Amino acid sequence: MAASIVVVTAHVGDFVWRCGGAIALHAAKGIPVHLVCLSYGENGESNLAWKSASADQESVKGIRHAEARAAAELLGAQTVDFYDVGDYPMAITAETVDRLSKAFREHAPSLVITHPEKDPSNLDHCRTFEAVLSARMKAIAPGHGGNFISPPQVLCFEPHQPELCGFKPNMLLDITSVWEQKKQAMQTMPTQSNLWDYYERVALQRGAQAGRRAKAATLYGEAYQSIFPSVHSSLVE
Repeated sequence: MAASIVVVTAHVGDFVWRCGGAIALHAAKGIPVHLVCLSYGENGESNLAWKSASADQESVKGIRHAEARAAAELLGAQTVDFYDVGDYPMAITAETVDRLSKAFREHAPSLVITHPEKDPSNLDHCRTFEAVLSARMKAIAPGHGGNFISPPQVLCFEPHQPELCGFKPNMLLDITSVWEQKKQAMQTMPTQSNLWDYYERVALQRGAQAGRRAKAATLYGEAYQSIFPSVHSSLVE
């Protein structure tokens, strides 16, 4: 089966801010990217939507659903699934893990992208990380069915406040060629427009760091931390 990527996020906006460049970059290369959003972030990540006097949970979910669909389409994601498990705090059940494990078996990703293990400012992110590793463990186990998969690498994208999360990136991705796509995708989420400028600054900072190490000039970047060792046939590329 051809390589694919599954991105699992706690809330619908997370895939745009944190790894929108990676999604667009790989989709442009013809690599299928599948998105799983565990919640709409309707309670804690949709503050501007709640300013409407008529807002309620279902209407806010509808707004966020539409925003995420538009962003996913702009970035070139092949599929996007919404699990609607709630947020602030998120409750991960055995059923959630089983559903995610089945998604891993269906898409057989060579790479899963998600939140880092620690995030004291948002425990939904921590629970998502744990759910991803649990689902991955179940997906690679032959005892849970003959369609088990090879163990995919897991990359954690940069959290909002990396200094609180012990985030130590060991990979910088040049997203200069797809920055405009990512920026447009960010702008499909006006319920979190307060993050637009922040994540442009993050991309410029990571781009500046990558530019010091790259062979070509890098203007915009994203940072990632791998969970498992990678295997190479040479130490020099």
